[in-house]
Amino acid sequence: MKHLSAVLSLMVLFAGCKTAGTDAKSDLSPPKTQSAAVRRVVGTDPGGVGAGTPLKARPGHALAAFAAGCFWGVEDNFRQIPGVVATAVGYTGGKTTSPTYESVCSHTTGHAEAVLVEFDPAKVTYEGLLRVFFMNHDPTTKNRQGPDVGDQYRSAIFTLDDAQEAAARAAFAKEEARLAKPVTTQITRLGAFWKAEEYHQQYDEKTGTHSCPIPRGLPHGT
Repeated sequence: MKHLSAVLSLMVLFAGCKTAGTDAKSDLSPPKTQSAAVRRVVGTDPGGVGAGTPLKARPGHALAAFAAGCFWGVEDNFRQIPGVVATAVGYTGGKTTSPTYESVCSHTTGHAEAVLVEFDPAKVTYEGLLRVFFMNHDPTTKNRQGPDVGDQYRSAIFTLDDAQEAAARAAFAKEEARLAKPVTTQITRLGAFWKAEEYHQQYDEKTGTHSCPIPRGLPHGT
């Protein structure tokens, strides 16, 4: 019976995850049977993010950008990290201007669903954010996380300077050695970041859920 209960629990988790996939994002009705978890109060305008406009962190802060599957759950993970002061979801890494969710889902723009993070380096290091990034998704599946398939769901680290690139490549090598199999995470310099439609922003907070990827806990010592 315990084995059956565990299997049923996993089925429920993955069913909930699947509802957060590509076809579900237009349905924004908050679940009536779940209440919002207690979450940190975090800002929503990292770097003054806009429609591909230049980004600038507040004095004493820094920016980071990651793609790790459906950006709803990825953003929610980073918003729980002490030292993260603001996040927003959007599109980056593509070849077109002014991307929309619909155009990105057509697989013709090259953009990834990404999260822009503004953080206080005195409270959380960039290396700490990299640990969160790798811990909360599967970097070995190319263009896929769980039920979500497509190049917009790829694993990627978008760096803002040489120091971030060096840290990202070191973290990549460490993760690949730990997993003992190829890691598909792309590491590239951040270009224009296009803030996603408002209904995507802080989606999990608005609905009181946690969508894909299912959180695996946050690392200690960040």
